[in-house]
Amino acid sequence: MLNHRVTLIVVLLSVVGALGFGLKTWRERSRVYELVLASGSQTGEYYAFSEAFAAVVEQNHPHIRIEVIATEGSADNMTRLRDNTAQLALVQSDTPVERPVRAIARLFPEMFHLLVRQDANIQTVGDLRDRRIALMPEGSGSYALFWPLVEHYNLSEADFQALPQAPETAYESLLAGDVDALFRVITLGNPSMKAVLQNDAIALLAIDQVEALQLALPYLEAQTIPKGTYDGGRPLPRQDLPVVGVNALLVIHENLPDEVAHALTETLYTHRNELVSRYPRAALIRLPSSGNDLGLPLHPGAQAFYDRDQPEFIVEYAEPIGLLISVSVLLASSLWQFRIWLKGRQKNRADYYNIELLDLIDQINQTPNAETLEDLRQQLFKMLRDVVSDLDNDLISADSFESFTFPWEIALNSLRYQEATLLKRLPSTDVPTHQP
Repeated sequence: MLNHRVTLIVVLLSVVGALGFGLKTWRERSRVYELVLASGSQTGEYYAFSEAFAAVVEQNHPHIRIEVIATEGSADNMTRLRDNTAQLALVQSDTPVERPVRAIARLFPEMFHLLVRQDANIQTVGDLRDRRIALMPEGSGSYALFWPLVEHYNLSEADFQALPQAPETAYESLLAGDVDALFRVITLGNPSMKAVLQNDAIALLAIDQVEALQLALPYLEAQTIPKGTYDGGRPLPRQDLPVVGVNALLVIHENLPDEVAHALTETLYTHRNELVSRYPRAALIRLPSSGNDLGLPLHPGAQAFYDRDQPEFIVEYAEPIGLLISVSVLLASSLWQFRIWLKGRQKNRADYYNIELLDLIDQINQTPNAETLEDLRQQLFKMLRDVVSDLDNDLISADSFESFTFPWEIALNSLRYQEATLLKRLPSTDVPTHQP
């Protein structure tokens, strides 16, 4: 009888334990995570990307809901993460990072844009002395990057009049002649930047001395604003324009569960096409093959995603494999340098196509008649032929071609949608006979 009682107690305890574990698992799976994403100004690229990212995350991971809030920029975002009033944020790679902040992914490059009035006779950064300069709001990444830049050219705050302003106000001040120059760090193809540069009174300056700048500012990278980025017809700029830049990073509070960080990282990769459809400039995002080159600690959930395809033997034999790779790199250094040069050339050419394609999408969405749409169709397919030809001639890489196909398909679908919209507006006797 005693043995039966002991057995019954063991069974009951096992059932209770199993039920408890099952209830805990069910609660974890059914929990909805409400997150706040600190972005930037509502007219900036950070905010536009964040809105698209939040929508795609919620669509594919219903247990994660993201509220996007406008902020003053990177420094403000870091403060919000530290205070846990935000759990996600976009920041520039130059922003000092410390706990509780952890990285998720590197997103798109952001270029230094120095706009000047033609009548101000400003040819270099050093010519900003005694000038009025519109800056982005204090607390923004653009504002923070301006000061070490001018310091390199032996300029201090006393040498000019700095006027921090909201982005749209800054653009208006430059066009009105209330300031002589404007500085902003932003990704390529921004519509507001493009609109300002259409004015013949405004010029975009090169920023050189990259290697010297990197001695004090190692997070800066040499970048190029491709010829025709802001107007292909004129073009603007007239030739490839050397500048410097930083990278936009997606960061997260370290206390968020691994599964949430994993889902956010996975969204950037697996659902990239959906992201591009909502935010076309996401086609310029260069996602790293691993998280090891972000320059700051990864969240364990993000690290797990980056390591998802690593075979176990690589982890076990990491040291000898690393030694073998190091020796191989040293022996093949000349070939490696050539490869880096070739990749850089391919990347610049691919970026030009993507920027041109984004401009084409804008034209399609604003076209009011079928004749212009037909011209845009011809341009779209000519661009595809050019890209395929460049791929065959190794002028762009296979990865760049794959990135190009996403926005190209979006452009084609936009064109078809615009054609269908125009057809609905025409009387039946006026319907064109063109077959797509």
